[in-house]
This record gives sequence, C-alpha cells and structure tokens, in this order.
Amino acid sequence: MLKEFKNFIMTGNVIDFAVAVIMAGAIGLVINSFVGDIIMPIVGEFAGGVDFANLRYVLTETSGVEGEAGYVAENAIRWGAWVNTIVNLLIVGFVMFLLVKAYNKTKTPPAPPAPSGPSQEELLTQIRDLLKK
Repeated sequence: MLKEFKNFIMTGNVIDFAVAVIMAGAIGLVINSFVGDIIMPIVGEFAGGVDFANLRYVLTETSGVEGEAGYVAENAIRWGAWVNTIVNLLIVGFVMFLLVKAYNKTKTPPAPPAPSGPSQEELLTQIRDLLKK
C-alpha cells in the first residue's frame, strides 16, 4: 500500500497539480495586492474619494473598553470589503481569460486530414466497369 501511494504521489500529474496550487496561491496574493493597493484607490477616487475597504453597515456599536468586562465589539456588515472581493474576482477572471487565450494560440492546430482518394465503393465500381469492358 505504501508503494502504491509513493507511485501515485510521484506521477507527473500530482506534482504538476501541486505546483499549480502553489503558483495559484502566490498569484492570488499578487492579485489581491493589485486590487487593494492599485485598482480600488482608483475606483474610490472616481466614487468621490471613498475607501471601499472601510465601508460597512454597523448593526451594533462598540461599547466599553477592549479588554475590560462588559466590552462589546462592533458588529457590522462589511459590504466595502465585499465590493473589493467582487472586483478581485473580475480581475482574476479576466487574467485567466487572457492566459487561456494565449495558451490556445500557442497550441499547434491539428494537421489537416490527408486528402482521401475515392471510397472503397467507388473503387469497386470502377473495377467492375473495367471488367465489363
């Protein structure tokens, strides 16, 4: 059983998948930074200087002092962070679209099928006609 597991892990597909997952995590960090640090400030500027990351609808205000008895943390719907996530999703989708499109262009088109001659029935018909003559 251990040998089978070793063979499974050492196959190219599993290793390729592991590399893809690690790369996806790294690319995710880059894209999150791109969205949060570059795109959203631009979107916020066009929206009137709003920082979307801090936009929220407060359900319960903070009361008391943190660390003391009776402290109640703020309870809020962070819809601005959700907007950032949606923009992030759109950018990731667009980047993936561009990558797949570029990859598809690099693939060689399939060779055109070899020109086929007459079908077997046509050949037999021609032989029959020649024999009749």
